[in-house]
This record gives sequence, structure tokens and C-alpha cells, in this order.
Amino acid sequence: MRIFQPGNLPIVWYREMNSQITSNWSYCLEGFLTKSLIFIDFLLRSGHLTGVFYCFFDNIAINFSLCTDLYEAEVNHKEEKKMKKKTLALVLAFTMTAALFTGCGSKKETATTQTQTETAAETESEEVDDQAAADEVAALIDAIYVQTRNENTDEQCAAAKAAWDKLTDAQKELVEGENADPDYFGRDTGDASKDDPLNEDGIGENELLVVSFGTSFNDSRAEDIGGVEKALQEANPDWSVRRAFTAQIIINHVQARDDEKIDNMDQALERAVKNGVKNLVVQPTHLMHGAEYDELSEAVEKYKDKFESVKIAEPLLGEVGSDATVVNEDKKAVAEILTKEAVEKAGYDSLDAAKKEGTAFVFMGHGTSHTAKISYSQMQSQMTALGYDNVFIGTVEGEPEDTSCESVIEKVSAAGYKNVILRPLMVVAGDHANNDMAGSDDDSWLSQFKASGKFDKIDTQINGLGEIEGIQKLYVEHTAAAMSK
Repeated sequence: MRIFQPGNLPIVWYREMNSQITSNWSYCLEGFLTKSLIFIDFLLRSGHLTGVFYCFFDNIAINFSLCTDLYEAEVNHKEEKKMKKKTLALVLAFTMTAALFTGCGSKKETATTQTQTETAAETESEEVDDQAAADEVAALIDAIYVQTRNENTDEQCAAAKAAWDKLTDAQKELVEGENADPDYFGRDTGDASKDDPLNEDGIGENELLVVSFGTSFNDSRAEDIGGVEKALQEANPDWSVRRAFTAQIIINHVQARDDEKIDNMDQALERAVKNGVKNLVVQPTHLMHGAEYDELSEAVEKYKDKFESVKIAEPLLGEVGSDATVVNEDKKAVAEILTKEAVEKAGYDSLDAAKKEGTAFVFMGHGTSHTAKISYSQMQSQMTALGYDNVFIGTVEGEPEDTSCESVIEKVSAAGYKNVILRPLMVVAGDHANNDMAGSDDDSWLSQFKASGKFDKIDTQINGLGEIEGIQKLYVEHTAAAMSK
């Protein structure tokens, strides 16, 4: 039994929680009480009143035994936090009630206890208010973190940003939802004003629609996606280059945060129809014939009767091929261009020079469950065919299985390399490159390579394929091939 002096808060027991004692209260395990959530034992220094108050609060505690099921239902961290706050509020209420019965004690002590209790209650109320404000914003963010646009999307994006702007800095740090976090609005990803959404009207009869998955990283959007778009425009001055993203989640993010509106596929195609476009060429910036490419093709198919001619160009790596050993000129070109760029950025004269110093290059792609995942294995086959022994291909999603981070770490280590340079095999250096590859979380590739203890040095290059001039030329070639059909 613990004795608390006047002014202390009561002892509170939560079932299935280890004992955690603070200066004012404690949580203790009472596993044998299967239907008890809270037992309050308020002990006063005047011993002749101890039994009276024990019975009083014990009787009250019984009335709250029904709350057990509610506590057990709160399975995630966020809900547990909310439950604790509610419980603390109950404790404070009982404490204030108990103070009414302390007339036999010192008036000074009673007044001190009451003041401390009121202060604690006010602090708790402020914390609850802060969390409530943050939770409201989190809910608004989760509402627009969806892949389908609806008639309320514009209003929802505006409402989320307005609510975020009203939060204090402390409240912003509390934002946490299913997909929401402080970085949604708070992370600096560059100047959005440098980007052009390319959604103007009055564009003439010939449109080149450049379709990308998209990114919320402003600098990457302007340099990687914008780099490809500008190269295509320069190569095709008689065509109007326009943009579409296939990821509505990203479109909503950019619109809510930066007030930049980017067309999805349906919007872009509808815009082309309204603009009186007769000849439409669609150039995907996607890496391969994966799920995104299939969805793009299906969307275009619905509109093919709206134009005199509709053509879809090849993605960056071209045709998939039948097995892991099949390569093509596109894959060869990408392998050569990417490796050369990475070697030069790392400060080596050649790939062989890097090899002699024990340095390996790991190019991290996204990965997919789509049958096109074999493209990553083909890229590894292409690197081998080129004699690039110190170049390895991996994927974030770990599909194919032999491209998972764990597998790549074992391959690089087994080959004897002690220095590693990580770089994305992605058109855009967006969220995956910044977080999944180079982030500080334990599950990032950078963190996993370090944690393995197998390497002396691990560096990263956060650069997308889209910013490389040689890659931009490949897209230009693919577009020209489609136009000539």
C-alpha cells in the first residue's frame, strides 16, 4: 500500500499495464480483477478518515467496471492515448470531490490541494483541446488522401489547408491520422511556383499528353517530370505539350498544399476534347508496361472515338519480354546512361575505378506485383551483360523477391564490396527516393545497409531519371516512333 501526502493525486490502476510511478500517480497491474478498469484509493494523512474514504472511492470504482470493454477495444496507440486522457479527467473529478470532505485537515493544505488539482485540470483541458484541433485536421487530410476524385474534392482540399493554417506549431506536431502527419503540409519540398501544370486551353489541333504517376515533391516535379516535358516540347514545336497524373492522391496533395491544380487522366482527356484536339499522342513517363500503364491505356481507349487519331508511345524500358534474360535496346540504353551518371556524380573516372576501390552501385526501383516485375530482373541481366559487376538492382516493394533490400545487401556483401552508393531507378526522385531509400527511419534502405554492419560507407544520390538529358532523349525517340506509326 502506498501512502500519499495531501496534495498528491490518487493511485490509479489500469488492467494489463505495468507499474509506472510518477510523483503524483501510478499505474499498477491487477490481472486477477478481470472486470475492473479503475480502482481509486485516496489516502489522507489523517488515519482515522482513511477507511471512510477508501470505502467511498471503492464503491464508486465499482460503478465504472463497465468501462473495461471500452478500454480493451482501444487497440491502437492513438485511441489508447485518448482513453488515458478521459480517465485522467475522471480522476481529477474524483479528486476535487474528495477535497470537499477534508474539513478535519488543515485549511491551508486543502486549499493547496484544490489549487493543484484545478491547475492540472486546466492543463489537461488545454492538451485535449490541442489534440482535438489536430485530429480535426488529420481527418480532413485523410478525406483527400484518396485515389478517386469527386465533386467535393476542390472544397475538401481548401478546407484541409485552411484548418492546418489555423493550428499553432505545437498543434501541428500532433497531427496524426491513417495517412495524415505533420509533413503533409509542413514538409519543405521546394518552390511550387517553378512548376508548370500545363493545363492551359486553346492549344490547337495537335496535343502531346505527357502522363506521369506524379509526385508531391515540388523540386522533383519541376526537374524530373518537367525536364521530360520540356524536352518533348522542344523536339515537337508544332504540338502542344500537356500534363496528366495518374495518382489522384498526389494531385490532391499538391492542390491542397500549393494550390496547384493538375489534371488526372479523365480531366486531361476531357480538356483535349473541349479544346478541339484532333490528333492526340500520349507519352507515358512510366518505367515499364505495369499496372499504371495498363490503366492509362484503358482510359485512353474510352476516348479514342473523340479524336481523329490516338497513339500511345512506349514507356522508358520498352517491351517487357518473356523471361529475366530478355533485354532490349531501351534497357541497354537506360543501363548505360544511368550508370554513367551515377559514376560521374560519385566522383569516379569510370565504373572500373569505383570497383577497384570496393564501391558498388545499388539502383532502387519501386517494384510491383504486376507481371512486368520481370523488367527489374532483366535490368540486372543487362547490367551483367554490360560487364557491370558492381551494379545491383533492387526494389522497394521487394518484388521480385531477389530484389528486396535484404537480398541486395547479401549480394553486395558476398561480392566483397565495402562501399555502397544508393540511387533511385525511378523517373522521379520523390517520396520513395527521399524516404524509402535515403530516409532516417529504421526501414529505409540507407538505415538497413548501415544496420547490417557489412559496409564501411554508404552514400545516396537523390536524383530521378527524368533530369538526365540522355533519358529525356529516349522519351523523345519513343514519341517520334509513335507519331510515325
